[in-house]
Amino acid sequence: MNEPQNPQASLRLSAPAAARNAAPILDVLRAALPAHGTVLEIASGTGQHAVHFATALPGVDWQPSDADPRARASIAAWRAHAGLDNLREPIELDVRSEPWPIDAVAAIVCINMIHIAPWEAAIALMKGAGARIAPGGALVLYGPYRRDGAHTAPSNEAFDADLRARDPAWGVRDLEAVEALARAEGFVREAVVPMPANNFTVVFRKEKQAASAHAATTER
Repeated sequence: MNEPQNPQASLRLSAPAAARNAAPILDVLRAALPAHGTVLEIASGTGQHAVHFATALPGVDWQPSDADPRARASIAAWRAHAGLDNLREPIELDVRSEPWPIDAVAAIVCINMIHIAPWEAAIALMKGAGARIAPGGALVLYGPYRRDGAHTAPSNEAFDADLRARDPAWGVRDLEAVEALARAEGFVREAVVPMPANNFTVVFRKEKQAASAHAATTER
């Protein structure tokens, strides 16, 4: 007699790339993220990363999110399957829609979003992160980037062309332009770590000096 199937199993989406890059991204997160506090993951996709990271980082409360209801259903199904106390229910979040459904967080992680979204999404991500991450907190981005005005690999150039053919508002971003957005919101670039498949994990840190300068101005 066949065992009854778990209806949630069919909701659990799986992306091969998410399985491949989870371990190298986690290596960066271990050094970049705080030991405790709420970490907001933006554009969580299938939910595979959320489970992997929450399992490996039991001290943090991992808050997944996505604008796509199908992705949120997959995240919820992975969460139920994993049964982790520190993995929260996914929330609906489009970075371009304020107010976000979450306020202060210890850090934000965003994987493979800004090149598969209009540039306005990158701007909104930085503004939202700047408003919610306290001084000393981290903003961690993962994906392909152009550097010094050029692609870092022929495969990235082909990927960029494919993205722009699908939607002219999409495309592999210049790391220097992303860094300028981050700097405008009080972040400094802490690390650029090469990843498999010609990607990078970029760590930005919210400046503590900016908070001190603000406090000094307020006291006058």
